[in-house]
Amino acid sequence: MRLLVAEDNRELGDWLARLLRRENYAVDLVEDGEEADAALAIGGHDLVVLDLDLPHLDGWQVLRRFRARDTATPVLILTADDAVTARVRGLDAGADDYLVKPFEPSELFARIRAQLRRVRPNRALEMSFGPLVYDGASRAFTLAGAGLALTPRETAVLEALILRNGKPVRKESLFDTVFGHDEEANPSAIEIHVHRLRKKLEGSGVAVVTLRGLGYALGREA
Repeated sequence: MRLLVAEDNRELGDWLARLLRRENYAVDLVEDGEEADAALAIGGHDLVVLDLDLPHLDGWQVLRRFRARDTATPVLILTADDAVTARVRGLDAGADDYLVKPFEPSELFARIRAQLRRVRPNRALEMSFGPLVYDGASRAFTLAGAGLALTPRETAVLEALILRNGKPVRKESLFDTVFGHDEEANPSAIEIHVHRLRKKLEGSGVAVVTLRGLGYALGREA
């Protein structure tokens, strides 16, 4: 799943991105309101973590513009303003939740999971493809009953594939899911993660197969 984090404090933003990537989310990080608005106009995010005190466009403006285009994607406001009036204003403006700084990472993760379950309930269910099992609540995989050790980007790729249940996912779509708006990433990098996944699934009966002209899909190992 892909998150947009809009935070003008670079140190805090980098810390947040690292924490969320460790939880196996794909993260796009922006530092001002104009960048946030542009990223949200492109779309493709499952949840937005939005600071209100952004330069160029403040968080209120970003939220209003976003809600005019998208009424479903959850927005979690992250701010130092703990006034009740500010919380009420944020929720009335279209935010789905409001977390005051400083905060415990565990609470942030729990609030994100709660919002994702609300808008994407199917992702909270357990899914399987042969011996490969995906727990949507924890976003963890097991293979033949044993935990499957994956990097955050490998998790993002395998999650996208298992949610399609054997149907193909285009390479470009996988790249966007894993790398977001990272302009330094090479589109061919997705092949590296697919290759590593194939190695980890080897001998299990499940494989990542290439469907020429269509992309990648989960299939039976030959």
